[in-house]
Amino acid sequence: MVKILVTGATGAVGSRLVPRLVRWAGADGSSVRVLVRDAAKAAALAGAGVEVVVGDLCEEADRARALAGAEVVLNVAAALRGVPDEAAWAVNRDAAVALGREAAKAGVARFVHTSTNLVYGRGLGRPAVEGDRLAPDPAWGVYAASKAQAESGLRALGDELPLVVARLAFVYGQGDPHLEQSLRWAANWPAHQRLAVVHHADVARALWRAVVAPGIEGRTYNVGDDAPLTAWELYALNGQVHPGGSPQGPFDPWEGQVSTAAARRELGWRPLYPSAWAAADAGAL
Repeated sequence: MVKILVTGATGAVGSRLVPRLVRWAGADGSSVRVLVRDAAKAAALAGAGVEVVVGDLCEEADRARALAGAEVVLNVAAALRGVPDEAAWAVNRDAAVALGREAAKAGVARFVHTSTNLVYGRGLGRPAVEGDRLAPDPAWGVYAASKAQAESGLRALGDELPLVVARLAFVYGQGDPHLEQSLRWAANWPAHQRLAVVHHADVARALWRAVVAPGIEGRTYNVGDDAPLTAWELYALNGQVHPGGSPQGPFDPWEGQVSTAAARRELGWRPLYPSAWAAADAGAL
């Protein structure tokens, strides 16, 4: 029986991941533990048999309590846009690297870290692949930069840490307001600019495969669906009409696009929702 520690369990990704993880892990006799700051938000998880450790990921003592006896760590915690920069650095980089270092000392069998496709630079002239350099554009803010530096910090631990990284596209679905929030940026995009996206159900399946697939330590995987959304489609999915307009300066059709060939080939992963339109048809938005 394997005990899986999950951070960020009450966040946008974690709250949709953990109930699935409980089912999948339970089927093979494993169990799930979560580290949360607010026990009330994890009450439903506790009722489903999840072991809840109340504490702060940024506190060493709390990390130690959460790690005790854990064999796999799934680090989903993230401070997204709208938080102070120092909080983003503290959670996304500092706490992630510290957790990785401590997990290595504790002898965990695998450390799965969630990152973002925003860690790639611009101007590749093609979809990004996992071996490309980490060079997030400063315009993408602290979230992208802190995630890139977290990856670098975890990689620096070398063979001490059995690391697997999942770089997620723009996550949506199951009532997540992310698609609606995307209009903040899409309003300034040309109608044909594309956003790489992935449904929560497919994120969960990819992360589960990253936990259980054999022999993938040291690997990184892009996770996105088959049909990036244009700005026009983002408006349409939100029941609105794109305001039109043209790009400011040169437009790169490959910006933000990634190849998911490695996840398909090595994890056996395929999206249940190959497009947001498929998710809409299934009532899964």
